[in-house]
Amino acid sequence: QVPLKPGRSLMDWIRLTKSGKDLTGLKGRLIEVTEDELSKHNKKEDCWICIRGFVYNVTPYMEYHPGGEDELMKAAGTDGTDLFDQVHRWVNYESMLKGCLVGRMSVKPVAAPKGEWLLQIVVFLHQLPEDEIVVLLKTFSNVLLCFLFCFLSLENSCECVFYDWFQTDSLITIVIYTKQKDMNAELVIVDCQDKQLRGEVIMDDHSYLVEVDLDHAVSEDVAVNIAEKVGKVEIILNKKDKIHWKVLGQPWEGHNTFIKRTDRGLFYRKCKLVSKTEVTHDTKLFCLMLPKGTHLRVPTGQHVYLKHIIAGTEVVKPYTPVLPFLPLDFQEPPRHDGVHIYLMIKIYSHGLFTQALDHLQIGDYISVSNPEGNFKKSQVQTSEDLLLLAGGTGFTPMVKLLNFALTEVSCLRTVKLIFFNKTEDDILWRNQLEQLALKDERFEVQFILSQPSKDWVGKQGKISSSLLSEFVKRSRRDSKVLICICGPVPFTEQGVQ
Repeated sequence: QVPLKPGRSLMDWIRLTKSGKDLTGLKGRLIEVTEDELSKHNKKEDCWICIRGFVYNVTPYMEYHPGGEDELMKAAGTDGTDLFDQVHRWVNYESMLKGCLVGRMSVKPVAAPKGEWLLQIVVFLHQLPEDEIVVLLKTFSNVLLCFLFCFLSLENSCECVFYDWFQTDSLITIVIYTKQKDMNAELVIVDCQDKQLRGEVIMDDHSYLVEVDLDHAVSEDVAVNIAEKVGKVEIILNKKDKIHWKVLGQPWEGHNTFIKRTDRGLFYRKCKLVSKTEVTHDTKLFCLMLPKGTHLRVPTGQHVYLKHIIAGTEVVKPYTPVLPFLPLDFQEPPRHDGVHIYLMIKIYSHGLFTQALDHLQIGDYISVSNPEGNFKKSQVQTSEDLLLLAGGTGFTPMVKLLNFALTEVSCLRTVKLIFFNKTEDDILWRNQLEQLALKDERFEVQFILSQPSKDWVGKQGKISSSLLSEFVKRSRRDSKVLICICGPVPFTEQGVQ
């Protein structure tokens, strides 16, 4: 982020977009934009950017962009979708930039490729259970179909994912066959509300989706069973009426698709605020309850996005879920059951979003996205020394990571947290961390303050190579070390250097 001029805050931008001022220079007209036309608008005073097929004049937004003008100029006059996805695809640009919409990119006519019919057959067969494919083979005894069946049956092909469903008098069971070993509950996300079923299975950087409007009503109780070794996922729904269903339901556009997660888009559900407790003078622990029809586990090291409407504009921010407390007996706390999501959030005095969160009342709702992130637990499971560098609320991803490392990773010799804050009052869960260090000899915590009181006897300063050299050490010469860092951008950049 870069410092913004006075009068260039998010709230100021929202006011500008609602002022009626022409932000596109086209007096309200929407046009079709060619690649050639887009490329001409590549200067700061005349900057158009394409995102997902829509073109925006971002010139008026330059001074309001938290990342600075230079970041926007990287995509000036071009399709900036990939760059946008890399940096902050969670931002609701459609809402933020709706006043800057120039129009849609013109689409070049593309001739249907040869073999399109073959692709259609593949797609059709993907939707069938294996036993029905076998029937087709026996019926038509066709060399082409035999080839396709063999192609679809490749054990190592992720695109062999498919689903089936069956019913009893009282239950509907959707079965997703992923053929992925080590499938677990964190990789399955289910939302079932108002007869809409959405079941997503995560497989590395891809996901498979079942999404339909159910044929009949079901209760809010949803069960998920997973056969980890064979990668079979069962989503079990309870019928409200004991009638025979002829079909599962009407498919949505993304139904039965296997695509990259970044192409899937974010899905939100409304969660109820059930408690809000003080952690420090400016940080609170929010407890959100998932809807009854939702099955969601946020993996260690991953985050969610909160979406809230402020002054008529959707604003989105990322947060990393924590535990309700640091367990000292090295077992998952009872409430860590997929029903609650805990978020430790610093409330900024001039922060538009955090002030809105702080004004939420118990019982109010806020939208929470699916988890995102690239962190893999296997990175910890193959390490001998784990070093965590946290600055302020950059401590939040460390909470679950600490619990996982000390509970489930037996090969770790040392786990060290170096926690940077301004003052003693800013230290999150200080007492719990000190108790944890006494409880487990593998764990050590070091607090470092940049603005200590004269009574402070511990280390002081900001993150630097000289300061880190005291603490960032291996337990032995050849041990495998994993270092995780999180905090404000300058802190992280300096730490990485």
